[in-house]
Amino acid sequence: MQRAAHEGLHKDVARDYFPIQQNEAICLADAMLRDASSWNNHLRRATTSFIMSLVYGTPMIKDENESSVAYINGFVSRLTRAAFPGAHYVEIFTWMKFLPSFVAPWKKYAEDWYKKDEVVFKGLYNDVRKHVTTGDDRPSFCATIIKDKLNKFSDTEAAYLAGAIYAAGAETSAAVLAWFMHAMLLNPEVQKKAHEELDTVVGRSRMPMFSDYDQLPYIRGIVKESLRLHPIAPVAIPHRSIEDDWYGGYYIPKGTTVIANVLSLHRDPEMYGPDVMEFKPERHIVNGKFAPAVVDTNGKDISDFAFGFGRRICVGRHVANYGLFIDIACVLWACRILPVRDVNGKPVLPVDDEVNYGLVVRPVPFDCVTVPRFPEVPAILAVTKETHGIELE
Repeated sequence: MQRAAHEGLHKDVARDYFPIQQNEAICLADAMLRDASSWNNHLRRATTSFIMSLVYGTPMIKDENESSVAYINGFVSRLTRAAFPGAHYVEIFTWMKFLPSFVAPWKKYAEDWYKKDEVVFKGLYNDVRKHVTTGDDRPSFCATIIKDKLNKFSDTEAAYLAGAIYAAGAETSAAVLAWFMHAMLLNPEVQKKAHEELDTVVGRSRMPMFSDYDQLPYIRGIVKESLRLHPIAPVAIPHRSIEDDWYGGYYIPKGTTVIANVLSLHRDPEMYGPDVMEFKPERHIVNGKFAPAVVDTNGKDISDFAFGFGRRICVGRHVANYGLFIDIACVLWACRILPVRDVNGKPVLPVDDEVNYGLVVRPVPFDCVTVPRFPEVPAILAVTKETHGIELE
């Protein structure tokens, strides 16, 4: 499944999804200006809509509460609660897995939901199969699996692989964008520098595009800092040692659950400098260009660990990074993100390190104000939406 997911999402394939990501970013910027008070809903709609398009080839979603989306989001919520280290005693007392369901409520709960989830995931997968068999050539992850018969999966396996890609992508990307919004309120000087770069490279007569990617190192630095300073998975996904090992003088027996402290790694002053607690996109820029990645002995990027480790590193990381780039570029091109003010006119800022804990960590909800960055923004947004054939009211 990992190999098949890589085939459908590797760096070269990721570029095939640029048009979808571009459209979602345009709509996100437009929504931010229409109703800043619902900014979190806008982020969820944009990321959910893209992932559904990527995985199932669905058209743009206008409402994040659409029935199939709401169901899968519920699946993701159940999954993340179950995967949190220590969520169930059976992880510690493994003999409990042999208990029959009638004396193990956690097992019956899982079995019951499996029956429901299988119906939903197979339904979504089979909808794509119908499109493929009738010659509908819209690209999607499921279509790739069906056409190429990657690894000859059963229908159930293929349907769950597709569901896993969705589960891994929607909530995580929305959470990173929430931390981006958080950072813009707390770091107005960063927002100002981003606006200056966008004016220099893109100008004020059009919106950012993927063709601007290499010329926007500061925007890419903002993406990197949004992933670094507040990692959405601060303890990553638990791994297990496959053989006896020693590390730092400690013996780690085969079969040991290993939990990586990603938060600590991302705030390591030896790698990121003494100002590690500051949101500084400049730390990822050298001589005016986006800094090359620090690599390990296997040639893999270790400059951040937001996407995991080893063979289980997130296969969708390239798609995610591109999506974060274009979303952030378009929102900052169109908007000034400002704090709300209290009755005395004093800015109300989010607390820096206050978080909603869970397997995916988000900032505690906060309010903000967005205003067009210059007078022509609404008109350019309207023209851009029309040019791209976007209707989202």
